[in-house]
Amino acid sequence: MCSWDAFDRVPMGALRTLIWDMPDGVVFFDSDYHIMFANAAARTIFQLESGLEREWDVRKYLEPMDVGAGGATGVHSHVFDRNGDTVHVQLTFLNDAEAWIGCAVIMVGSDEMMRTKSELETAWRLTRDMEEILEGSFDGILVTDGEGNVQFVNSAYERVAAIPKRELEGRNMRALINPVWMENSVAFVVLDERRPVSKQQVTQDGRDIIVTGKPVFDQDGNIRRVVINARDITEIFQLREELLKVKQKELNYCQQVIHTQTIDAETVVAVSEKMRKVFSLAEQVGPFDTTVLILGESGVGKEEVARQIHAKSMRRDHTIVTINCGAIPESLLESELFGYEKGAFTGASSSGKIGLLEAADGGSVFLDEIGEIPLSFQVKLLRVLETKQVVRVGSVKPKSIDVRFIAATNRNLTEMVENGAFREDFFYRLNVVSITVPPLRQRREDILPLSLYFLTVFNRKYNQEKVMTPEVIKRLEEHDWQGNVRELRNVIERMVILSANTELKISDVPWIIARCSGKKEDRQQAQSAMAVEEITDLNQAVRELEIKVLQRAKERFGTTREMARHLHLSQPTIVRKLQKYGLDKS
Repeated sequence: MCSWDAFDRVPMGALRTLIWDMPDGVVFFDSDYHIMFANAAARTIFQLESGLEREWDVRKYLEPMDVGAGGATGVHSHVFDRNGDTVHVQLTFLNDAEAWIGCAVIMVGSDEMMRTKSELETAWRLTRDMEEILEGSFDGILVTDGEGNVQFVNSAYERVAAIPKRELEGRNMRALINPVWMENSVAFVVLDERRPVSKQQVTQDGRDIIVTGKPVFDQDGNIRRVVINARDITEIFQLREELLKVKQKELNYCQQVIHTQTIDAETVVAVSEKMRKVFSLAEQVGPFDTTVLILGESGVGKEEVARQIHAKSMRRDHTIVTINCGAIPESLLESELFGYEKGAFTGASSSGKIGLLEAADGGSVFLDEIGEIPLSFQVKLLRVLETKQVVRVGSVKPKSIDVRFIAATNRNLTEMVENGAFREDFFYRLNVVSITVPPLRQRREDILPLSLYFLTVFNRKYNQEKVMTPEVIKRLEEHDWQGNVRELRNVIERMVILSANTELKISDVPWIIARCSGKKEDRQQAQSAMAVEEITDLNQAVRELEIKVLQRAKERFGTTREMARHLHLSQPTIVRKLQKYGLDKS
């Protein structure tokens, strides 16, 4: 019988502990088939008692397997049934220089094997699914490790970046860097700055692409990989240029149309479908001598709608009297609207005074801000609407008036009625026909024609010849215009008065930029333009402007070739200007 002295002399330590605690059964037996060692899992499988291993014949437990392989070598696999469970067995025969000395047995239950197999299959399936998803992406996707070595690249990246996959797979991105079309890789910028980075690049075939890299960190805060997304923006650039051309044509056309019109206070500018419907409804109700309630935010043009209603009515040859109900003190409302007799109160005119309602006899009365009328006076005005009679202050004799009432408010009269701040009967008497005027931010199509209309008005008023650029129109159209048309009118008048440029530019309305988009780039652009305007020396102004433009282009594009394409200059000119202003070193 072979001695196991050599095995007994091996320091067991952690190795014994590892083998003992393995989930798979491990057995060693000698050439006489006596079990020399069995770990905990094997004892459970064979139902062995501790301390009696040398008395056990392994053939009893592994039957019907043939383990009498004297002289056998290598590794052999078998499957046998043990207490209703299928056990997979791997035998490794041990030989010394003279003869077979024993065997090592590793046993794995079928449940464990199936669980491992299932886990492997799940992992492979997830891997395949992820590869299919990434491969199906329209954008190019490339993944590198923390050193810039390419780990994965999909087919779309080859199309977008114009680099064959065979030149990418398994290589380091540094090998692709060249001074012509890739001065640096976004992967290394991400690794240096440890944050997501986007760069615009030009491919070998002259297309514009945007490349975005994002770092993926491990638990220790180290960058484990960089995920890069590449998208072709050539078509977007082309569409942008075409859009600017169309916008310029639209601008020129609108300017020509407005210049050919007769501009006066009655001119109505409405291009959007919403405003067309509003004025169409105003024309429809104009001939009918009924009360109309106009609703809408302050500055949307409610008075223009009221004038349109009057212009289409049978009273158009008479005047329309506008009364701002919120501007008249409560104590003077009755005397201002109804008039008063001579000596009616201290300070009254000796001849008395006709009221505004009487002054509008035969025409229309526009009661603006009707929601501001106090409750105590609403009942008196309701009486006038119902009887078409007024009683002057200090008189008891009613006077008949023939007027049409048009009211407007920016307040929610329904809520005021519910809260008891507005009389319900007065509300229903006013609200025979209601017209809601949408705010300017909901009808942005009107911003361009309104801007050009006001520009023409103020050019004529102040004897100017200012024109607008598409960039300014774009900023105006992006603005929310909380003050609506009134705010737009004030902005255009301010630009015409304060701008030193014949062409109105973004720098003429810097506060609009800040409120419109809140973008840091726009604010810096406006501030830079304003700073240049403050310079009185022309040469210095040109120098400052060139430096600002070059700095901004360098930050945005990175390469002199891209800067040249964007600024419509040759690359040597860009290099020379950068050297001139010392911008080539930063």
